[in-house]
Amino acid sequence: MKTLVIVIHPNMEKSRINRRWVEELQKYPDQITVNLLFQEYPDEKIDIRREQRLLLEHDRVVFQFPFYWYSGPYLLQKWEEEVLAFGWAYGPGGAKLHGKELVLAVSTGGAETAYRGEGYNNFTMSELLRPFQNLASLTGLKYLSPFIFHGAKAASDEEIEQSAPRYVKHILSLQLEYLPQ
Repeated sequence: MKTLVIVIHPNMEKSRINRRWVEELQKYPDQITVNLLFQEYPDEKIDIRREQRLLLEHDRVVFQFPFYWYSGPYLLQKWEEEVLAFGWAYGPGGAKLHGKELVLAVSTGGAETAYRGEGYNNFTMSELLRPFQNLASLTGLKYLSPFIFHGAKAASDEEIEQSAPRYVKHILSLQLEYLPQ
């Protein structure tokens, strides 16, 4: 299984978690392709054909990002709008991604308790990530259980270090739960 990890972080040099995760991912070049969107497209002009080719060459796609304002960073939205085109990823003739898998790898600033119905954010992560699950449904991707790291702001170096191999193990697992629409 070939895995494409699309990393969407606007300040990678300041991110302790996402930077550490990328370092861990890069230890597996035979299994994982790392695509750093903000580094690849500093001008935000996305090479649509390149991105679509990468998607076609891989079996599993991972969106790795910090959770901002109940979604991913803005470049992820732009990437989705341009790369997942009508007639290519969805709509008549748009079946290029059918059968491939989607996994989210998300870091949140808040504690896990903040992401509950009675918590600070009023909703669970499962509920807040529902638009990505719907994106998978629309494009024929199989939405698999996400990897979520809560409490990034207060995380110790040890917690971050321990999360990196767990993250890679998660995204490479053949046993991930399929979360149907």
